[in-house]
Amino acid sequence: MSKEIKIFLPSPRGFCAGVVRAVEIVEKTIEKFGAPVYVRHEIVHNKQVVENLKKKGAIFVDELNQIKDCSRPVIFSAHGVPKSVPEEANKKKIFYIDATCPLVTKVHKEAERHNKNGFKIILIGHKNHPEVIGTMGQIPKENIQLIETIDDVDKIKFEGSLAYVTQTTLSVDDTKDIINLLKVKFPKIKGPIKEDICYATTNRQAAVKQISPLCEMFFVIGSKNSSNSKRLVEVAKKAGCKNSQLVSFDSELPINKIIECRKIGLTSGASAPEKLVQEFITKIKMYSKVTIEELEIVKENVTFKLPSSLN
Repeated sequence: MSKEIKIFLPSPRGFCAGVVRAVEIVEKTIEKFGAPVYVRHEIVHNKQVVENLKKKGAIFVDELNQIKDCSRPVIFSAHGVPKSVPEEANKKKIFYIDATCPLVTKVHKEAERHNKNGFKIILIGHKNHPEVIGTMGQIPKENIQLIETIDDVDKIKFEGSLAYVTQTTLSVDDTKDIINLLKVKFPKIKGPIKEDICYATTNRQAAVKQISPLCEMFFVIGSKNSSNSKRLVEVAKKAGCKNSQLVSFDSELPINKIIECRKIGLTSGASAPEKLVQEFITKIKMYSKVTIEELEIVKENVTFKLPSSLN
């Protein structure tokens, strides 16, 4: 056995209230209506969660036209969908349940409100992310423009009244820089009353910021297509632990490097189950003596109600 490794474990980590609600919606829909139920897109960005729900009777599809039995319920993922998706479901007389995170719905409503009031909208987010596709699909495409970086601010062609909204899972610091530049270029631009980056993203990034300077290596458990997980890796690197990486369910752990360390950090993205964190720790214990230091940065007690159709 190598020398002892201390693992710093920040809290909060893992499932946020939106993910808990989305997974519960799929489970409750199967309980109430029987299997199978269809889910459009991954309900949340995590392979284990998706596989577990498949075993219970969920069938995942990319688009509604892949549904073989339109008499079965369909669930929209936590990331939100463009308006065209529920419209298509209504046309096909498909009963649907919307598992969009309420904090994503808030961004949709802001975009709609600004559009109705004659504003052109700048969306700060990542191209092709399902949440961005959903938000852009709330209003006519000529009235909304996506920007991803500070450099994109110069590419904005809109004139007149402007407002901005953001994806909920962005890097807090990077987004702040983009917003500051937007305000310099467009002093009258309207922002959200309460910022769009969600509480869970903000809290998890704050926890990583505090812990990563103490660590020689930092690991974020999450899927490769999970925006909030990838942002946590970036935050850890910026905050002082250059040797930070994403660990997805099929990743090979760099055990040889880990056992050279005295202190490592470990957290998980908002759609990663706690079971994966514990499995990581168990694996390290096979090679080294381990002590765990849990650090609670913020206490989270947010819960979201289920849709009334499941009551």
